[in-house]
Amino acid sequence: MTVSIAVTGKSGSGKTTITKALLFNLKLMYPDKTFLVVDNDLSCEFGHSFGYDIRNTVYGIRTGKHEYKTGVPSHMTRQEYIEWALDDIIFELDDNVDLLVTWLIGSKDCRCPITGQINNALAKLFKQYDFVLFDCEFDLKYLHQLVDCHIDSTIIVAMPTSESVHLASRIQESSEKHALDGELGIVLNKVTNGLPEDISAQINNYGIKILGTLSYDDTLENNGVKKESQKLNSEIKEIFFRLNLPLRR
Repeated sequence: MTVSIAVTGKSGSGKTTITKALLFNLKLMYPDKTFLVVDNDLSCEFGHSFGYDIRNTVYGIRTGKHEYKTGVPSHMTRQEYIEWALDDIIFELDDNVDLLVTWLIGSKDCRCPITGQINNALAKLFKQYDFVLFDCEFDLKYLHQLVDCHIDSTIIVAMPTSESVHLASRIQESSEKHALDGELGIVLNKVTNGLPEDISAQINNYGIKILGTLSYDDTLENNGVKKESQKLNSEIKEIFFRLNLPLRR
């Protein structure tokens, strides 16, 4: 069974930081499991945060611009070719950890056969992993334009401000129809001295489920996600175990 977690939110809210922290801690908790990170953000920041400039993307397959590491095998159906091409662009980040970068996405309204072929190939690919983490572009809509897949939990990352929480309510509204029966909630990032009562009340008024909070940590401001950030690791683990996930050891 594949466990899928999507991290959404405004650019700069800490989506990539939280996705990386989730990955790091999940690897520690489940060392024998396999992981796929799908960078669905237009900035392609996830690979950059590890020091990699990954140019091979799903968009390259869609447009026929991907340069393959080997020659294209003959006697393939078009669907088999798309599946083979996806495997060709997967980037190995670490043992049992792969990264797939999507970049630009075609609309589901497009009647091109490749739209459905990519959808089917991605859905099949995801089932090969124990965990799939999505670093999303704003909300689930952009991911849904790429592939129809079940998301067990969707995390909306927001700052503890009225404006950011209001934006989170819009993200929830636009994501609900794509989340289907999956969990959808908010994580407040860079919280100092506890969550203000007015912000908590605003979240409740919007009907958003609070999945947890992450404290402000100046080491992350200067160094990004590091193993030394015990505060982040502890809070991420706490949030993870609150999620409604179909886990099996």
